[in-house]
Amino acid sequence: MLKNLYSPFNIKGKTLKNRCVVPPMVMNYCNNDGTVTERFMAYHEARAKGGFGMIITEDFAVDPCGRGFKYLPGLWEDSQIPGFAEFTKRIKRHGSLIIAQIYHCGRQTNKDVIGRAPLAPSAIPCPFSPDMPVEMTIEEIKRTVSQFGDTARRAEEAGFDGIEIHGAHGYLVSEFMSPYSNKRTDEYGGSLENRMRFALEIIKDIRSKVSDDFIVGYRISADEYVTGGRTIEETKAIVPYLEKEGIDYVHVSAGVYRSFDAVIPSMYCKHGWIADLAKEVKDITQLPVITVGRINDPRIADAILASGKADLVSFGRQSLCDPETPIKGEEGRFDDLRTCIACHHGCVGNLMANKPVRCILNPRLGEEFQLEDVKAEESKRIMVIGSGPGGLAAAIEAAKAGHEVKVYEKERWAGGQFRLGAVPTGKGEIVNFINWQLNELKKLDIEVNFNTEVTLDLVKSESPDLIVAAPGAEPLIPEIPGVDKDHVVTAHDVLAGKCNTGNSVVVIGGGCAGAEAANHLASNLKSVTIVEMQSDIALDEMIVPRWGILDEMAQNKVKILTNTAVKEIKDTGVCTSGEFEGEIAADTVVLAVGVRPVTALVDKLKSEGFQVQLIGDAKKVGLAGEAVMEGFLTGRSL
Repeated sequence: MLKNLYSPFNIKGKTLKNRCVVPPMVMNYCNNDGTVTERFMAYHEARAKGGFGMIITEDFAVDPCGRGFKYLPGLWEDSQIPGFAEFTKRIKRHGSLIIAQIYHCGRQTNKDVIGRAPLAPSAIPCPFSPDMPVEMTIEEIKRTVSQFGDTARRAEEAGFDGIEIHGAHGYLVSEFMSPYSNKRTDEYGGSLENRMRFALEIIKDIRSKVSDDFIVGYRISADEYVTGGRTIEETKAIVPYLEKEGIDYVHVSAGVYRSFDAVIPSMYCKHGWIADLAKEVKDITQLPVITVGRINDPRIADAILASGKADLVSFGRQSLCDPETPIKGEEGRFDDLRTCIACHHGCVGNLMANKPVRCILNPRLGEEFQLEDVKAEESKRIMVIGSGPGGLAAAIEAAKAGHEVKVYEKERWAGGQFRLGAVPTGKGEIVNFINWQLNELKKLDIEVNFNTEVTLDLVKSESPDLIVAAPGAEPLIPEIPGVDKDHVVTAHDVLAGKCNTGNSVVVIGGGCAGAEAANHLASNLKSVTIVEMQSDIALDEMIVPRWGILDEMAQNKVKILTNTAVKEIKDTGVCTSGEFEGEIAADTVVLAVGVRPVTALVDKLKSEGFQVQLIGDAKKVGLAGEAVMEGFLTGRSL
């Protein structure tokens, strides 16, 4: 059915087997000196094996001081060529085109990464950096232009099919082009012609140093989504100049660091949201256009192509979550797709800490170079208690290793607290991962027993060789006078549909769970107030999803009281102390102050001599990704 996505495409005389692209994403998988590692090679090779027609590697720095992160690839000197020559050979074996994105981060870095003050067109610091940048001299500009050309030449010598100039997301090329970051009054600032000069000189220098059939692409933020930044109309005026100077495709993205939710959108952003911007660019150029923007399903990608909005589609984080997305889509195995939920926790969270990027749903990401399939020396009968993401991950891996596995779940549904996390606005795709896990269990012929509470008698009757216990956690009930009143409920019960609320609600607890529960209720036209003891709310959420939930709460008119504690719950509301002291009327009070491990059954089983491995929240309360990884490793080790 997906004839658009799986048709070949030509760029500069080179044929892509399909329209599926892995866009450049910083992974922090290389050495600090920019040289290649086996982790970097194996990660990309997994995507090539997975069927992607073109892979664009991230941010090859043209200068060691042009790095925004510590462990980026580099082609700033000839000694780096041999390692990447081996890399390109491995990728090409699988029929994928391989493109090196080249860049200079400009002001979007700091001294901890590069050991000096950043360079920029103007002395205006990046909102995310503590360092004031140094305004570049004309000599530094000319040297940087030449460095781009030299880096492109090295990329060709290393066997890449082309390069992509990173002119998006607020990095140096983008900084020169935007009045948001460029306040110069010389030939590189002011007018549109002057602001384009740096990019055009780079393209010209590259073209003078590479062969005619070498691909030169350009990534651009179609709209920077900041006051005073470039808009789509200015971008459409710029692209023809880039085309005339000699680029071969346009990769349309959006945003700068200040609008980071446009660069890497969260679950609060719609799918394919930049496709309309790509269409506007496509309408004014003859060049191939690549679109990107929270596209996690081949059917969505095919629809974008069928609509004529782009020629190629970048899957981004979906390729991290499931490197076999193209193959599975082409074969119609949509139940086998593990879809990205745009949570930011594994990828962006690690990136911002200058750690290797992970995915909370794909424990193999970044470990492809050292994870092999395992087979147990002896098949055991394994009982898994709990069908949360950790328990199911353990069951899947244990079955793959050759064990006989049965899963027991006291509730009607799988997923545990993770499923409840899918209930609030914008979080529905979490269910996709639970469905993926259940589909894996089905393929492995694993028996799952729902509505079955595990008791000591049941365990004795089953007599397993080993128990993997993932019973999860239960809500904490704070010691507040009146907490036992009938109109006091937990956020868990609200999200599980076990109770309803009145029209006037107070949510006690402003962590991510409380914020999401409050927004869920407010989106259903309830009048909601959050009471939080800390100075702000949702501080345990990643930055972009946090922006999303705060925007949602503002739209839904959630009232937020911080630095405030509930000292008593009355029949008509709650009494508070702190920054806000008084009484808040409420029909329902919702508790969202955290959870605690459930261990009573495990303690009893251990006392009876059963061999039990405790995992997930029942062992230590944490995030879903931690449970998935623990379950994955546990299942492999049994």
